[in-house]
Amino acid sequence: MRLTRVHVAQALTPGSIVELSPDTASHLAKVLRARAGDELILFSGDGREFLGAVETVRGSRVTASIGNGAEVDRESPLAVTLVQCVPRGDRMDFIVQKATELGVTRIVPVLSQRSVVRLDAAQAESKAVHWRAVAVNACEQCGRNRVPLIEAPTALIGYLGSSTGTSPRLVLEPGSESHDAPTELDGAAEIAVGPEGGFAPEELEAFRIAHFARVRLGPRILRTETAAIAALTWLQTRFGDLRAG
Repeated sequence: MRLTRVHVAQALTPGSIVELSPDTASHLAKVLRARAGDELILFSGDGREFLGAVETVRGSRVTASIGNGAEVDRESPLAVTLVQCVPRGDRMDFIVQKATELGVTRIVPVLSQRSVVRLDAAQAESKAVHWRAVAVNACEQCGRNRVPLIEAPTALIGYLGSSTGTSPRLVLEPGSESHDAPTELDGAAEIAVGPEGGFAPEELEAFRIAHFARVRLGPRILRTETAAIAALTWLQTRFGDLRAG
């Protein structure tokens, strides 16, 4: 039987007992009906996972004992940064969840000229906290022991003006006649996905100045959430670890 995986936001030491977060404890106690002695897998995001067990269940408070740990590497050899324009509604949750499952290393949410979503500083940080929780939940499900970095939303032009990188940088542009996709990658890549209305011409020029090559994924125009997942799948299949066998 597959054991429940639980993220703990603190260093884990064999032989110690930790109190689980309220959300995690509530899920274990009320949904999974956990009882003392039930085995768990616990991880903190440092690349290790630990065999553990429920120690106590008191209402919605749950503690767990920590057993032996081991390095378990399920990370892709390709470190991908996803620069994602924030879509409206809860579609960013979907993107963060699926990108985490697909092995993304870092997500940079950005707001572009044609973005429908507008956030002030407090809202941006609140969104980042929420998306980090989504990524943690995805790691619990998919077996990753390292949680991808989720940054707070920022203005696209500001990001392009301040960021630098030596790895290949790609921007999805369905209207591009060229297809400058790399034939090989040396362990890292950065890919940008636009909002519902696509990038504005001046933003595409800013991408050019920041050394992003334009690429397109086939002849059809994809929704922003579809494009993000398709792009990550293509990168992981071609250069990462998403292969059959």
